[in-house]
Amino acid sequence: MLGETRLLRDARWLGFFALILLAWALMFAMSVPSGSLSNGPGWAAALTELCSFSARETGFWSVYAMWALMAAAMMAPTFTPALKTYEDLHHAGAGSRSGFMMLVSGYLLVWFAYALAGSSAQWQLSGYGLLTPTGASSSMWLNSGLLLMAGSYQFSKLKNSCLNRCRSPIAFYFAHWRDGPGGAFYMGLRLGVVCAGCCWALMLLAFVGGTMNLIWMGVAMVLMTLEKLPQPGNYLTEPLGYTLIFGAALIAGCAIAFTL
Repeated sequence: MLGETRLLRDARWLGFFALILLAWALMFAMSVPSGSLSNGPGWAAALTELCSFSARETGFWSVYAMWALMAAAMMAPTFTPALKTYEDLHHAGAGSRSGFMMLVSGYLLVWFAYALAGSSAQWQLSGYGLLTPTGASSSMWLNSGLLLMAGSYQFSKLKNSCLNRCRSPIAFYFAHWRDGPGGAFYMGLRLGVVCAGCCWALMLLAFVGGTMNLIWMGVAMVLMTLEKLPQPGNYLTEPLGYTLIFGAALIAGCAIAFTL
């Protein structure tokens, strides 16, 4: 029985990390130059077309699919500490076997809802001609505004409150624990909302780095993951805020200089 339990536990984690790898693989397929996969499978060629044209040309739901993949690829890894804590509690006798995936489902559902907001923003900005086909802002003022907003949010009470909950998942579970798969899904939703409260502004910097820029995605994922950890996070949040504000001021200064 112990072996079976360990096997099932490992299978759950393998499934979770396989989901992350799949999301990154699909994002990579979408980011390669158009035409390079023209001789490959039809689905691969279709993915590259999403990043070859503007959001208005590819269609809203294609843009949403890209944002949903980006959310899964970037935010699922940051959920690992909370998921590990749930597994430890389940191993101690709480929770349920299906609770693991229900927790993940609830968490990702929140980020898929956020992806709807992100894709809507990209759709509108593209309509105004403010974005390149890769989803990067073509406006220095928009870049400066996004950096200033994200940098300022690093010092907000809401950010600090959400971070404290992310950094102590055991305290969250003690305060909001619910039994069964439905309870796990509910807790996943709450954790997703808390996580979105931490990271929504940083995620919008996709419009600065480019929504299909894998380097930006990787750096942002690492920063958001470290920020949720108690020790490195305590030394990261404020310096990151100052850096973003400095970047906003630098870009604004360049924008002013170019208009003179």
